[in-house]
Amino acid sequence: MSRFSKLLLKVFAHLPLAVVQAIGGFLGMLSGVFPNRRLQTTKVNIALCFPELPHETQKKLVRRSLIESGKGALESSTLWLKESHYTLGLVKKTSGEEYLESAHKLGRGVILALPHLGMWEIIGLYCSSRYPMTSLFRPPPLAAMDDVMRAGRQRLGARLVPTDKSGVRALYTALEKGELVAILPDQEPGAGSGLFAPFFGIQANTMVLLSRLAIKTGAAVLFVYAERLPGGKGYHIHFSPASEHIHDPDLNTSVRYLNQGIEDCVRALPEQYLWSYKRFRNRPEGEAPIYKT
Repeated sequence: MSRFSKLLLKVFAHLPLAVVQAIGGFLGMLSGVFPNRRLQTTKVNIALCFPELPHETQKKLVRRSLIESGKGALESSTLWLKESHYTLGLVKKTSGEEYLESAHKLGRGVILALPHLGMWEIIGLYCSSRYPMTSLFRPPPLAAMDDVMRAGRQRLGARLVPTDKSGVRALYTALEKGELVAILPDQEPGAGSGLFAPFFGIQANTMVLLSRLAIKTGAAVLFVYAERLPGGKGYHIHFSPASEHIHDPDLNTSVRYLNQGIEDCVRALPEQYLWSYKRFRNRPEGEAPIYKT
């Protein structure tokens, strides 16, 4: 990232959240006007996952999703760079946090499954300010962004570990100590690195790391997403317990219930899901590609 881009981040961080979201939303709206890959991928995903919706309803969902994604692209600057008390003050409400509190009091490790839904960055900041927490971190494509992201995500106590064997070992250690581990469970793990399981009725290559952590450690698993409130008013964090089937020693069963839990979260707030992500990039053997590019 250039110095100019970093300066822009600092500028956005000094603006009210409502203004940052308005700018991001406008940019997202523009991305729905002119042909581009994000627009095309969003259209394909929504048509696949909501075939029961009328065409006009699908179009509205595409538009709303791109607007919300535009907000998300800019608001991280506020969360990473604003004063801690301001950032934490943006959490206006939580639902189901008692599940996290009770699991932690029992001394069980807790796995937080954070789909790409709403503003997931605020969840790590909120939870790490209250509990010891470890998360995997993959350096961003833009190397100059690395220090900004690391500092922003770790500033309230989170520990970031690399996405390699040492990082995975660190996750197991954290859970054995009764701490929190946060994972984005709907990332495409790459060809040959996951198992296929239904997601909105479509076979999706699904990570096995979260399932293996849950099965081996017996840690509680909670699905968590942060709903973006209208008008830049902040966020509402939702916690909900995963099905106990996610601890099933059969990995295929576990990942199936993992995807079902993610789907339940998305159905509750479909316009704030990252539909521009190519979730169905890798296909089962013999199946044609879903995306043209």
